[in-house]
Amino acid sequence: MSPAQTSPPRPRARRRRFGWPQRVFSQVLLMQLAIATGVTVLATGLFLAPLSAQLDDQAMRRALAIAGTTASPRLAADVTRTQPSARGPVQTEAERIRTSTGAEYVVVMDTRGVRWSHTDPAAIGRRVSTDPTDVLAGRDVMEIDSGTLGRSARGKTPLRDADGRIVGAVSVGIEYDSVRDRLLAAIPGLLAYAGGALAAGALAAYLISRRLQRQTHDLAFSDISALLAEREAMLHGIREGVVALDRNGSVRLMNDEAQRLLGLGPEAAGRPLDEVLGRGRTADVLAGRVTGEDLLTVRGHRVLIANRMPTDDGGAVATLRDRTELERLGRELDSTRGLIDALRAQDHEHANRMHTLLGLLELEMHEEAVEFVTEVVGVHRATAEQVTEKVHDPLLAALLVGKATVSAERGASLRLTPDSLLPDLLVDPRELVTVVGNLVDNALDAVAGTPGARIDVSFRTEGRTVVLRVTDSGPGVPEERRELIFTEGWSTKALPLHGKRGLGLPLVRRLAERRGGTARVADGLDGGAEFTVVLPDALTEPDPVPDVPAPGPESAADTAARGPEAAAEAALRGPEAAADPALRRPDPEPAEEAR
Repeated sequence: MSPAQTSPPRPRARRRRFGWPQRVFSQVLLMQLAIATGVTVLATGLFLAPLSAQLDDQAMRRALAIAGTTASPRLAADVTRTQPSARGPVQTEAERIRTSTGAEYVVVMDTRGVRWSHTDPAAIGRRVSTDPTDVLAGRDVMEIDSGTLGRSARGKTPLRDADGRIVGAVSVGIEYDSVRDRLLAAIPGLLAYAGGALAAGALAAYLISRRLQRQTHDLAFSDISALLAEREAMLHGIREGVVALDRNGSVRLMNDEAQRLLGLGPEAAGRPLDEVLGRGRTADVLAGRVTGEDLLTVRGHRVLIANRMPTDDGGAVATLRDRTELERLGRELDSTRGLIDALRAQDHEHANRMHTLLGLLELEMHEEAVEFVTEVVGVHRATAEQVTEKVHDPLLAALLVGKATVSAERGASLRLTPDSLLPDLLVDPRELVTVVGNLVDNALDAVAGTPGARIDVSFRTEGRTVVLRVTDSGPGVPEERRELIFTEGWSTKALPLHGKRGLGLPLVRRLAERRGGTARVADGLDGGAEFTVVLPDALTEPDPVPDVPAPGPESAADTAARGPEAAAEAALRGPEAAADPALRRPDPEPAEEAR
């Protein structure tokens, strides 16, 4: 077997396939070149078509003008007085005019159609080859026709004598090949202009396509379609809010989660951001007027974290994360830690009291032991009764009793002012619990560790409006910071375990403004800070004949009298737990509001 037969077969060379390009750059370039070429060819054709007819018309009019100049009365007199001859005056005059004008021929005829002049002297005295009826009838004739001298552009005019009688006609012809030569001579220049226009169009198409290539990152149309589908799926599938803005600050797009977090609808697209959101920190953060990472903002009842990334076209993309649940858990954790600290202190105090009681019993001082127990229990009951006499809402009363216990353990006294009075007619008790809890916590942090630390809480009603004042004996708030402290994310305290602060006072102001009220801070009478919150329409109209009796101050007093642990626990549960001590299962939602 020969080596050629044993060698493995060579792979067939792959034939290169030519087809429509896939890149946006290539497709746009080819389409623009095709359009530019087509427009150039069409414009050239549209220009050449009337040019040929225009050159024909010019040649015929030129021939007619030469004929009109030739047909003079003197030539008419020579026709009537002489005979046709190669050396006659008519032939001599006609040849002179033909030579000076560059015409192909100048033929003079009489009324019979007999030639008196011709470029070929032998044709003189013969009848013309074309019908002279129209011109001998007194009409000028212009035409492109073929005769004995070939195809020519002709002009014919009557020959009149001095009296205006027609004695013959003059026919002038211009060689048609000269007309064609003029047309062909104009074509190269026209094509040069067309080629220049085509080159300029191709260059513009290339530059535009290159710019499009950079903007589309050299993607194919199929890639763009896939990216669009993936973008839509990603935007509407992720659990983060995404807001895209253009360079003018208008909303370009907003996914479903962003609409939910911001409380907006699809109609927000295309509108300015400040018009959609209104003035406030959320609009400032998204618009880039407030810079930073993981910026806190409050929108409605939601706590959001926003991040903003500028884009190359001058716009921006902002992402929003819902931190409401995390803040609730963090506040519950802070509340639980505070409760644990209070319980630890109470356990220490309870152990001291038990040791004291045990010592009195071992010394057989029974009367002193009874007095000691009565005094301890009476102090707690007296505190609860003082609160419930002025605050008739069970949830709020339990909160204040718990806060009073925690304040006492931290070396501060919390008390209600003598003129305080709050009926059990609150529209939303948890709303006021949130306000009171945040203000008391801030006041307690401000006075902690100071001598004579004191916190005064005042409730006053004006119709259905509740006016709350919380005054402390701390260092107060400088005037330049009185608006800054109501800004989300701003705080002078150390970070808690959940990592963020600066939300309590903004929530207080937001709750007040949502009801059409106000929240402000001023100097207290004793030099501390005085926070005043006005909540319009916070009370319901009193019902003269209630169908179901509401729990009175006694139920709150009984709850509070069971000790600081029970009062603090009731504050974390809700109004039902404060009214009924048998309810032991905590409700996390009131805990969120209370903290």
